[in-house]
Amino acid sequence: MNILVVEDERNLADAICRILQDAGYNAEAFYDGRMGLTAAESGLYDMAVLDIMMPGMSGLELVHELRRKRIAMPVLMLTARTSTTDKVEGLDAGADDYMTKPFEAPELLARVRALSRRQGEVVLDELTFSDLTLDLSTHDLRCGDKSVHLSGKEFEVLQMLMSSNARVVGKQDLLLRVWGTDGETSENSVEAYISFLRKKLKHLKSNARITTLRMIGYRIEVLPDHS
Repeated sequence: MNILVVEDERNLADAICRILQDAGYNAEAFYDGRMGLTAAESGLYDMAVLDIMMPGMSGLELVHELRRKRIAMPVLMLTARTSTTDKVEGLDAGADDYMTKPFEAPELLARVRALSRRQGEVVLDELTFSDLTLDLSTHDLRCGDKSVHLSGKEFEVLQMLMSSNARVVGKQDLLLRVWGTDGETSENSVEAYISFLRKKLKHLKSNARITTLRMIGYRIEVLPDHS
């Protein structure tokens, strides 16, 4: 499981990552809310641990923005605030759990395990982009009254692209998330599956397309209307 940690106190953020990594999770830290939002939108992470009080963009604003964009990763909020009102505010913003600082490592890990068990309850049933709808349970891609079924890898690649909200998804990010490798051979696999998906978008007559940004990655975007 890939866990995003967003905490402006660098020592604490790095300590949380070490606790999670020692427990077998992949964890990466970002130190301000706006960078955390960009990371969360990348589709690379399965769960987020967010501090509330951060400059630029607070954890409350971050989770609210995630939910507004229909990004439903489980979120554990961290804060030094202990009042019931503060906890309710965090949960109402879209967080799934709330933990006050300071905390012990076993409590953090227990809450992460609980959220991972509940992950299936908070994941959206479908993703939408422009005229496309991706069913997350059946792996069917719909456009109007047409639909196609996606293979496992096709589904994972397209899910990352649609979850990115038209942001660029790096080829290395796709390799690590979908294939679990950054090997040179697998780069050809990415290109092959992008080609498969482009053919299916054409078959569906969707106004969405997958564009290549040379040496960077891929992005899903809407075709211009020439009517």
